[in-house]
Amino acid sequence: MSAHTPPARLRDAWIALSGLSAVFLFEMLDNSVLTVALPTIGRDLAASTASLQWVSSAYSVAFGGLMLLFGAVADRFGRRRTMLVGLTLLAVASAATVLVTSVEQLVVVRALMGLAAAMTTPGSMALTFRLFSGDELRVRGLTVVSTAGLVGLAVGPTIGGFVLAVAPWQVLLVANVPIALVALVGIRSGVGADQPEDLHRHPLDLVGAVLGTATVVGVLVTPTLAVSTGGWLAWAIAVATVVAVVGFVVRERSARHPLLDLALVARPLVASGLAYKAAAGLATAGLSYAVTLQLQAAWGWPPALAAIGTLPQVVVLLVSGRFVGPFVRRVGLERAAWTSAAAVVLGLAVFTVLGRTGYPAVAVALVLVAAGMRVVGAVAGARVLSGLPGDRTSIGAALVDTASELATAVGIAATGTVLAAFVPGSVTVAQPTAAHAAAVVGALQVAGAVITAVAALLVAVGVLRARRGASTPEPTATRPTPTATGSPTPTSTPTIPTSSTAPSSSIDHHQESSRA
Repeated sequence: MSAHTPPARLRDAWIALSGLSAVFLFEMLDNSVLTVALPTIGRDLAASTASLQWVSSAYSVAFGGLMLLFGAVADRFGRRRTMLVGLTLLAVASAATVLVTSVEQLVVVRALMGLAAAMTTPGSMALTFRLFSGDELRVRGLTVVSTAGLVGLAVGPTIGGFVLAVAPWQVLLVANVPIALVALVGIRSGVGADQPEDLHRHPLDLVGAVLGTATVVGVLVTPTLAVSTGGWLAWAIAVATVVAVVGFVVRERSARHPLLDLALVARPLVASGLAYKAAAGLATAGLSYAVTLQLQAAWGWPPALAAIGTLPQVVVLLVSGRFVGPFVRRVGLERAAWTSAAAVVLGLAVFTVLGRTGYPAVAVALVLVAAGMRVVGAVAGARVLSGLPGDRTSIGAALVDTASELATAVGIAATGTVLAAFVPGSVTVAQPTAAHAAAVVGALQVAGAVITAVAALLVAVGVLRARRGASTPEPTATRPTPTATGSPTPTSTPTIPTSSTAPSSSIDHHQESSRA
């Protein structure tokens, strides 16, 4: 393979994929492991319930609020460079956990780790996409990277439980240091250095960055405050969030060099991919929260049995990766995107309608959601990045992650709000009565119906936008063709079409180029 030829096989880019996979492993493993450790952290640091909530929230708010900013920074100053800086920060912040002596210090460490995640996670998707030239390899590469994250998400609680039995909780966060080192080595060795022609030099829209960060942080924080405290503070932050949203839109429509070009977001490929990703994130968050509460708060299952009850989802997530590529190749990128998002929404609908009848319906719902997640995570991101110019892929990846993060927050907040309104007193009680169990199940049905309707609407919006894109070709963009170890070569190619034959046509073209 020449210095300017993209990898023809996944194995040709295994060093880069190893490093990029380590980034996703950190993102998914971190929060799932920490959740198990929160009770231990609370006892060790004498932390209140509110303080423990901020241990988790500090990471999510920093991560979600800063992704758009660092996506724009990466497109201007280098995706590889931004990731390497973020990974260095991650290693340092994780190692600093051993010095923590108070919950306030831990919150600061968690915020720094969220900052590091904002610098690294969008770049990992963008760089994975840019390693390859054909649709099939791009989807397979994104599937490999996302598999690492899903493995971390699936096994995190189990690993955390075993570690806490023999070691202090700090070990769980310090474990991010070797993960960051693996990512550093893989990306530094396997991904080519940023090239000037692969970036754009427009000034960074700092006003837009502040307004965008305020918008995302407000959306993430407002639902939590509304459910937990209510009162004037929640209303004040809600109003400030609306003002930030309006200000952000006005700024991005009027700025000469906006942080986020709203015209690009409106492109059919981009808009449909974001709609599918948001629908899947919303339904997944709603189902995960609802299943946990129904098994434990309504049915009285102990935590260990409830963990076993979620095994169908874990198994599907772990074993279905090999089927994603063949499925996308068979049905096409667009059909794979909307059907996988619809499967996630269908899983939540099954739980909403039949979940109260017994565990078999819950298991079916978990399987449907897991199967849909496995596909939509790769193909929705690929659609968004395919619809953007080559020098906007990092901001596109940040958009995908932001859409998922916001949808997850909304799904959890919506479920919590309905529960607070329909269930008197605390949702979790030591000995649930029949009346309490019925109230919890009824509230979960209401919440599930609301979230299912909104998620289904998002899928419909995605389908309509994609059909519009099929009838109205998008502008031709200059897209660099990067390599695992060499520099990218700019080539003028049209945006990948949205028809079901897009993957195979691109694959054939790539194979012909390789043979030539």
